[in-house]
Amino acid sequence: MTDLAVVKAALKSQAIETPSWAYGNSGTRFKVFAQEGVPRTPQEKLDDAAKVHEFTGVAPTVALHIPWDEVDDYGALAAYAEERGIRLGAINSNVFQDDDYKLGSVCHPDPAVRRKALGHLLECVDIMDATGSKDLKLWFSDGTNYPGQDDIRERQDRLAEALAAVYERLGDDQRMVLEYKFFEPAFYTTDVPDWGTSYAHCLKLGEKAQVCVDTGHHAPGTNIEFIVAFLLREQKLGAFDFNSRFYADDDLMVGAADPFQLFRIMYEVRRGGGLDPRAGIAFMLDQCHNVEAKIPAIIRSVMNVQEATAKALLVDREALAAAQRAGDVLEANAVLMDAYNTDVRPLLREVREELGLDADPMAAYRRSGWAEQVVKERVGGLQAGWGA
Repeated sequence: MTDLAVVKAALKSQAIETPSWAYGNSGTRFKVFAQEGVPRTPQEKLDDAAKVHEFTGVAPTVALHIPWDEVDDYGALAAYAEERGIRLGAINSNVFQDDDYKLGSVCHPDPAVRRKALGHLLECVDIMDATGSKDLKLWFSDGTNYPGQDDIRERQDRLAEALAAVYERLGDDQRMVLEYKFFEPAFYTTDVPDWGTSYAHCLKLGEKAQVCVDTGHHAPGTNIEFIVAFLLREQKLGAFDFNSRFYADDDLMVGAADPFQLFRIMYEVRRGGGLDPRAGIAFMLDQCHNVEAKIPAIIRSVMNVQEATAKALLVDREALAAAQRAGDVLEANAVLMDAYNTDVRPLLREVREELGLDADPMAAYRRSGWAEQVVKERVGGLQAGWGA
């Protein structure tokens, strides 16, 4: 039987990192859509992130993206976050938004471009030093569009060389998490196209290199929970980028497309001990809110992860193991489905009230008047968004 006190304790200790860029303007590849009240500075992004944490209680850190969140004094930015009850989280590098990177960054055939890209990655580690951030998140758009465009094996050599240089620069309490994406913007080959490629590079580098699983970066039909289970077993799962996809890398709200998949993923996280804070797994949102309001969408996303986690914690492990040992296929599946079909919203309302929070984060945010306040105050200047 499931101990509700244990379930509640796990939910209260949960931490979900929000991404600074989700508070800014974003759009499709054709158009970036502006909204009123969108932050203009990294500090205003942190103000919004603090509101998400205020109403959910489980979003204490904010990931930065460099140079989108570039400031003169990163120590001061970290202090600004702490004054608002949150902390700076992962530092995300950007080696995809520069003309020099048309043919790649660390895998580019030109050594000068590779040096430039590596310099940016090392700069991101400097920023980690200044902010106290523990994680450097790496994603590379590197790849080719046509057969014969570049040497596939040499590109892997270049990638390995750059990763080794960054790894050597990391401090004792820092790590890198290497993301993967099976296509886009490169359509013939992608230099880090799947979890196996990321895992192979991280395994060679050492214990301070782990894999980041973006739930939207998989081909249709991919069993993501198997990947999660395998990486947890090998102690190589470092982070999640939570979002949803219908077709490709849609970056929709997590749980929107397939809440059952999110439940299955979170069950494997629970099964592998990943919910224990000592496991060191970073649960981060990575989403673009193009047509929906930013802060409510992020609050809803946090709540979706909470609901999937609660259901995963309600799985009767003893009953499931007994059915599995007996080879009872239908009973084993029924144990999982019973947990998934449980309405956990009353449980989460109790958890929030016990934490001194409003039982309904969305309603509390609407009543706060923050949305109306920022529309009035954030007039003029350049709104944050892709490239800003």
